[in-house]
Amino acid sequence: MIEFEIYARLGLALALGLLIGLERGWQGRDAAEHSRVAGIRTFGIIGFGGGLAAELFPPAWSLTFGLSFVGFAILVGVGYAVTALRTGDLSATTGIAALVTFILGALAVAGSAPVAAAAAVVLALLLSVKPILHEWLQRIEYKELLATIQLLLISVVALPLLPNRGYGPWEALNPFEIWWMVVLIAGLSFCGYLGMRIAGEARGALATALTGGLISSTAVTVSLARLARENAGRDDLMTAGAAVASATMLMRTLILLAVLNVTLLREMAAPMLAAAATVYGASFWLWRRRGADAGDQPLQLGNPFQLGTALKFGAFLAAVMVAVRAGEAWIGSQAVLYVAALAGLADVDAISLSMARSAGGAHSPAFAALAIAIAIAVNSIVKAAIPAFMGSRPMAYKLFGIFAIAALAAVLVAVLQYSLWPSA
Repeated sequence: MIEFEIYARLGLALALGLLIGLERGWQGRDAAEHSRVAGIRTFGIIGFGGGLAAELFPPAWSLTFGLSFVGFAILVGVGYAVTALRTGDLSATTGIAALVTFILGALAVAGSAPVAAAAAVVLALLLSVKPILHEWLQRIEYKELLATIQLLLISVVALPLLPNRGYGPWEALNPFEIWWMVVLIAGLSFCGYLGMRIAGEARGALATALTGGLISSTAVTVSLARLARENAGRDDLMTAGAAVASATMLMRTLILLAVLNVTLLREMAAPMLAAAATVYGASFWLWRRRGADAGDQPLQLGNPFQLGTALKFGAFLAAVMVAVRAGEAWIGSQAVLYVAALAGLADVDAISLSMARSAGGAHSPAFAALAIAIAIAVNSIVKAAIPAFMGSRPMAYKLFGIFAIAALAAVLVAVLQYSLWPSA
C-alpha cells in the first residue's frame, strides 16, 4: 500500500468516527460538560485509533491487533461501569457503538474502504432512529411480533432447504416454486396488514395491491378476498385492490414484451393498455365509493400471518402445474392455445415468455398475441372466481363485471387497430 493510500484510508477511518460521533454528540448535546463518556471528538479518535492499530499490527486481524482491541474494550467497559454507577443509566448503546467504530476504522485501513464507509452510514442511521424504533415497539402487538417470526421461519429458514427441481408426474411439481408462492401469499397478507395499520385501510390496501401486482396479482387477490370475507361492507375496497393488482399485471406483461419482442409489443400494446386503463378506472371509482355500506365499523384485520390460506393456494398451484404438464403431454406441443389456457390457470408470465421468444419465428406475432390473450382471459376468470371460492361472492361479482368490461374494451381497440392498420 503506497503512502498516499495509507493516508487516505486513515482519513476515512477518522471521518467515519466523526460521523458516528456527530450522531452520538447530538443525542447527548444537552448533557453537562464532561458528563459523557464519548462525544464527537472521542469517536473520531476511536475510528482513527482503529485504523492506526490495523496499520501498525499487520497482517490484518493478527493476534497483536486482537489484543489491542481487547484493551480498548476493557477501557470502554470501565467507562460504561463508572457512568452507570454515577447516573443509573444502564444503556450500553454508546459503548457498543464505540467498539464497532474501532472495528470500522480498522476495516477502512486493512479491509474494504467502501464497506467500512457504508457500514458507518448504516450505523449512524440506526443510532439516530431510536425514537422511531421505540415508538414502533410501543405500538406493536404480540400477534404481529409472532407473525413476523413465523414469516421469517417459512421464508428464510424453510424455503432455501427445498429442492428446486421437478418431481411427480411429468416432473411437474417443484417444491421450491410451490413453497415460494406460499411464502409470497403469506408475505403479501402480512404486508397488507401492516400497510392498513400504518397508512389506513384504504391506502394500505391499494399500496399492497399495486406493489403486489408486480409479483403476483393472483396472490394479491387471495389475500384481499380473505379480508373481504372477514369484513362485511368492504367489498368495494378489496375489489379495487384486486383490480389494481390485475391492471398492474397487464402493465408488467407489456414491459416484459418490450424487453423481449418489440414486434409482439406492437400487436398487443393498444388492446392491453385499453384493458389496463379500464380496470384502473373501475378501481378508482370503487375506491372513491368505498365503505358506503360499511357503516362506522373499523376493519377487522385478524391474524396477520395467514399460513392456512397460503397453503390452500399452494395446493391449488400444484394441481395447476400437473394439469399444464398433462395438457402438454396429452394434447401435444403444437396445441399452443390449449396450453396457454391451462397456463393461464396459474399465471401469465410463463406463456408470455414462451410466446415472446417464439413470435416471428415458430409462431406469427398475431398467433403469439392470441395465445397470451387467452392466458390473460383465463387468469382473469380464475382471479374473479377466487373470492367466490373463499366466501365473498359480492367481490367476485364485481371482479367479473370489471374484467368483462375490460375485455370488451380490449376487443374493440383490437378490432379498430386491425381495421385501420391491417398489417400491424
